[in-house]
This record gives sequence, C-alpha cells and structure tokens, in this order.
Amino acid sequence: MPETNSTSILPVKYDRDGLVPAIVQDADTGQVLMLAYMNAESLRLTLQSGETHFWSRSRQELWHKGATSGNTQAVVDLRLDCDGDALLVRVHPAGPACHTGKVTCFHNPVPGQD
Repeated sequence: MPETNSTSILPVKYDRDGLVPAIVQDADTGQVLMLAYMNAESLRLTLQSGETHFWSRSRQELWHKGATSGNTQAVVDLRLDCDGDALLVRVHPAGPACHTGKVTCFHNPVPGQD
C-alpha cells in the first residue's frame, strides 16, 4: 500500500453520518469476509498503515481490525463503486474476520430458501 496523508484525492461520498460502507474481501479467494463502515479518519488510517481501520457505530470510536485479536487485515487495494458511495477493500487476512471465530461474518444462511 502506498502511504498517503490525505483522502481528499478520493471522491468518496459519505452518508449523512459521515460513513461509507466497506465490503472486505479476501484478495486471494474472493470470499466476502465482512461489512463494516469507514469515516474519513479510518480511511486515512487504513491508507497510511496498510491495515484496515473502521468506525464502530455501536461504540462510536475508531477500530483497528485485529488490534486485540491479532486477526489483522493487510490491505491489497481499495476500490470505489461506480457511485462512489461504497468501498471494496481487498485484503490478506491474518485470521478469521468474524468475532465468532468464523472465517467470514456471512456464515448464517437465511431460513426459507429452497
């Protein structure tokens, strides 16, 4: 990841709360690992450090993924969607993405599917 000190070059469209959804994907397998939210500061920290940082909506604070668990996510690249209001963050994960210990947070099938 190239180091940068500003996100002003990115045409990110944040919502009214100053957040943008960030879909995290394993860069090698293509598996979707998690959905989180970034604000301008967490995006700046992600670009600067090369590891994912998010905004916790429940705790109302910045969150460095893996800071306590060790399950960090090394950023390979970031991509904006066509509208600029969602990010795809491709990573090399150091461990499971989900707090439950599962590889992905998307491990619960929706009932009623045939």
